[in-house]
Amino acid sequence: MAFSLYRVGRFLRSIFSPLAAFVAFSCLLTFLFVLYQPNAGPGAKQRVGWQSWEIVNDVSVSGTSGSGSSGVPAVGTPSQVDGVDWWNITTPEKPTVDSASLPLDVWDPMLPHDTGLSEIEITRCFVDPWYAESIAGDLCAPSTTKEDDAYKGKWVRIPRNLNMQSGLLSLNIYYRRTRRHDIPLVTELRVLPAPETPTPMSDAWHKVSRSISPSGDKLYLWYKTEKTLAQMTASQRQQQLVTELDVLFGDDQPWYGFEKLEPPLLESKTIIQRESVWLTYRRGVHSPPRAPPLHFTRDGHFKIMQIADLHYSVSAGSCRDTPLAPCSNSDNLTDTLLGRMLDAERPDFVVFSGDQLNGQGTSWDARSVLAKFAKAVTQRDIPWAAIFGNHDDEDGDASREQQIKYMQGLPYSMVEAGPKDIHGVGNYVLKVKSADASMVHLLTLYFLDSGSYSKGFLNWFGFFIPTEYDWIHQDQIDWFLQESSSIDPIERPFSPDTAKDLGDIWKRQAVGQVTPESRRLAKPNALMFFHIPLEESYAAADTDPITGKPLDVGVHDLEGQGSAKKQDGFFHKGLLQAMESDHRAGGNAREVKVVSNGHCHVTENCKRMKGVWLCFGGGGSYSGYGKIGFDRRFRVYDVSEYGETIRTYKRTEHDEIVDSMVLVGHGAPPTYEGP
Repeated sequence: MAFSLYRVGRFLRSIFSPLAAFVAFSCLLTFLFVLYQPNAGPGAKQRVGWQSWEIVNDVSVSGTSGSGSSGVPAVGTPSQVDGVDWWNITTPEKPTVDSASLPLDVWDPMLPHDTGLSEIEITRCFVDPWYAESIAGDLCAPSTTKEDDAYKGKWVRIPRNLNMQSGLLSLNIYYRRTRRHDIPLVTELRVLPAPETPTPMSDAWHKVSRSISPSGDKLYLWYKTEKTLAQMTASQRQQQLVTELDVLFGDDQPWYGFEKLEPPLLESKTIIQRESVWLTYRRGVHSPPRAPPLHFTRDGHFKIMQIADLHYSVSAGSCRDTPLAPCSNSDNLTDTLLGRMLDAERPDFVVFSGDQLNGQGTSWDARSVLAKFAKAVTQRDIPWAAIFGNHDDEDGDASREQQIKYMQGLPYSMVEAGPKDIHGVGNYVLKVKSADASMVHLLTLYFLDSGSYSKGFLNWFGFFIPTEYDWIHQDQIDWFLQESSSIDPIERPFSPDTAKDLGDIWKRQAVGQVTPESRRLAKPNALMFFHIPLEESYAAADTDPITGKPLDVGVHDLEGQGSAKKQDGFFHKGLLQAMESDHRAGGNAREVKVVSNGHCHVTENCKRMKGVWLCFGGGGSYSGYGKIGFDRRFRVYDVSEYGETIRTYKRTEHDEIVDSMVLVGHGAPPTYEGP
């Protein structure tokens, strides 16, 4: 028996060592290929966001947008990279467009062309080139051959008639563009009177065959083609190569990335009411700086300034209804006022709430006006957005779609075109997030296009005379409700998450710093901006149950009602249906707490209607109508406590703060309890 036990023991010992080695080796392989992950593994893609109760995806930080063109990264972008805040990462954007795919025979100054120009010419034409092209091709183009087209490129017309202010013959600039590496390209431009030549003169300089001056003065354009693309270094291509030409009307700044070519092709004359004409040019490619993602400060503040009804023109503008004297340059005077207001308030975000352009025959070149309207904001590196008013495309020079494209090409723009299958252009949503690692969506900003005119008539001279304003249509209401329903509730009130994982959060809860009873799940508060007010803005306000007085603060009886005569019921079918929470314990709290309009320059009150504050910005421009004794002003929304409290006030041109009041949160009137 003892011998048998001995043999069994020897057998077990003989297999134990190989078995132990096999198990150890298997454990090692499991650790190396399954458990050990030097980079974020699959599990990191399905972490539960603590504050937002949503799935968080880890993606790399980039300069491109996670949603829309606003530059806001997708939820889940790492909060810090090498100790840098998630919203303060300035990695260069990768080119989204291959320059080799850009058309060479289409003029579009927004295209990032790095190809050069080989030839420039000026032509006069008895018919409008656009009209001629629509019938029988471009009859105004310079003569050419198939060989020249293949060698130097096809003629491209800049569709901006230099002589448009006179209404006589059209004066047009043409150029050729080529990708060939053996063609000398334009690197310098000069505008000189007839007797003069560039100094030092060489065979590389070429003179266009016709005067470039709309007034008929003997003023000629010279261009220099000295080097081919192959002979230029990358630095020379960016700094010397002329990549685009444009035309500026008026004496303000040219488009971003462009320079004025001195002297002007036509000087302004006040007696005969004509504006200066400038040839502008771009060297290399200049991508405008993009706005960082919208975010609260670390202590939970976010300030918005509303700029309403600038009414800028191609000219310097005409002052209206102001005692200021002298006041002959209203656009520039308003720009100076804007700069002073921005420096005093230092907002995190600016909203232009419509009628950036004056229309009424004075904004006949929209691109020249759009180049200057946001100057005070972009010079201070402030992110901004804009919506359209009824005057913005009134002169018919550029459609709203074109204007959106232009505005997106300006620095720090967060403007979006929105969906194409609903009324209007510029229906979009921006989200303001927390500055901490959780990047929680704490505030929603809705932007809608309230249109321009819905009705009018033709007078004896064939002009369309508008008689009724447009409104927000049913498809926009449906879009808003869809956008609202897609917003996830968050745990409110929000508290910053400074932990790296969930462990510390449980610890904070355990010591009583966070009590579940004091929090609730609800959508973030929202503000909404559109130009033409609703009929409800002129209805009876809610009554404060404590004071018994109407919740209506500010001036609103200096002009008539500015709403449309018709509507599709946006207030009742849209605003009152989008609730803060779908849970019955949420009560009657609306998601949109404030609607802010422009349009009415001497109306600037805030009125609460069924729990929604309906506010006006008040006119801030000397170029728009006003009233003597009523200061120009700008409305400010100071959002604090991570989106829970919304305070508003107006800052006047005399730096007075008027009608400061809390709309939502601590210190606000009692919440609306009605149906």
